Amino acid sequence: MLSNESILLVEDDQEIARIVCDHLRKEGYHITWASTGKEGWEDFKLNTFQLVLVDLMLPEMDGLTLCKKIRLESEIPLLIISARHEDETKIKGLDFGADDYLTKPFSLEELSARLSSHLRRYRRYLRKDDQNANSKYAHGLQIDFLKKVTYVNDEPILLTTKEWELLLILAKNPFQTFSKSELYEHIWQQEDMEGNNTITVHIKSLRTKLHDVSRSAKYIQTVWGIGYRFIGEEII
Repeated sequence: MLSNESILLVEDDQEIARIVCDHLRKEGYHITWASTGKEGWEDFKLNTFQLVLVDLMLPEMDGLTLCKKIRLESEIPLLIISARHEDETKIKGLDFGADDYLTKPFSLEELSARLSSHLRRYRRYLRKDDQNANSKYAHGLQIDFLKKVTYVNDEPILLTTKEWELLLILAKNPFQTFSKSELYEHIWQQEDMEGNNTITVHIKSLRTKLHDVSRSAKYIQTVWGIGYRFIGEEII
């Protein structure tokens, strides 16, 4: 089978990683291997993948946290591969955004079949998603997620990288409330410290550019004592 699709494998066991990488490369996939959760997240942010394979027991950042972070930004298929076989662990993995769960040891044939199935569904999703990549909201906001361009009343708005990432995570998860700490740790990849007002400053700047007054918010609403959520009314 020939494929141009790229897969990210996040696995700290070098021997398992070698076997999986060799097999999938023979299947025609492009494989990137990360040995820690943090390295996997960095690879995900820097490159484009069509599927991610994630072990649970990872150094630096565990697999569940990695799944959660990826799912906030992308609908890419996420498959957990783990030696843990308890139902509770499997359920937690699916709750954190994974699409499937393979228990080690697994056959390479089963792995290939699962990948093929999820990639077929993802291709169909992408065809539909490309048609809906440009979202319009009441009061003049327009977000082109594919081109990473934002408009207000048909005028392009120049956002910084961090402002765009804030808008992306909020708009991709409408009506979900994020704490300031969650937003900071997700975007800046650092532990939030008491007294840190970085998110407050960036949200204020973003609102100013979107002409979104906090007291009568149309897009980014303050949830007092907690954080922020996106409330834009999408126009179908």
